[in-house]
Amino acid sequence: MQLQDVLFTQGFGTRRVCAGLIQQGLVQFREAGREHFQPVRGLRADHDVDPQGLWFQVQGVAWPYAERAYLMLHKPAGTECSHKPGAHPSIYTLLPSPLRMRPQKSAVQGVQAVGRLDQDTTGLLLLTDDGQFIHRMSSPRHHVPKVYEVRLRHPLQEAQVRRLLDGVVLEDDPQPVRAAACVLVDALHLQLTLTEGKYHQVKRMIAAVGNRVEALHRARIGGLALPADLLPGQWRWLGDADLAAVRG
Repeated sequence: MQLQDVLFTQGFGTRRVCAGLIQQGLVQFREAGREHFQPVRGLRADHDVDPQGLWFQVQGVAWPYAERAYLMLHKPAGTECSHKPGAHPSIYTLLPSPLRMRPQKSAVQGVQAVGRLDQDTTGLLLLTDDGQFIHRMSSPRHHVPKVYEVRLRHPLQEAQVRRLLDGVVLEDDPQPVRAAACVLVDALHLQLTLTEGKYHQVKRMIAAVGNRVEALHRARIGGLALPADLLPGQWRWLGDADLAAVRG
């Protein structure tokens, strides 16, 4: 693959912009099996490199070549999962520009959130530019479990826990919605597992049994838990083990 095409596919601008970065000597690369980055000064923008295992630096920042981008983000409170947010900042402002500008065949550029979390909900959020992955993780047919830590306004009774497991009816859906698992950590702390993602589902389910959510945090998707060292607002690449854990 030509080096300018590598940069283009990774979101560093048009091919002309990428060629300019190379010509200005702002790019270095390290192919698989090599220990050190190689400067590209003097190389043509159409210099061929093997993208598999390739790392490159643009203006001193190192990037791995990724045919598809898979990320996890620790979503902080007060952010919206939208490119056009209303009253709160967008989660996409937490990501570097190349991840937001990765080219796609559709009109939408960059990585997209796999599902959404409310602006006041925190925790694990996946992002990718792989449409099939988004569909698989979001579709209720695949029953991907998502674990939420729920802080409640009032103590939750065992009878309310049973109702959540047996199914509650939400206002706009005649079909009962059931929790896959409910663990009462203490009277005001519930660990709730869902396998589908309806609008405001956790809050509406808790309201349906006569209580109210005070704080909501997503701790796990599939077998992937939010790492303790990933602070609110931080992101990282998903490795092969992470993807295997998510997919189950």
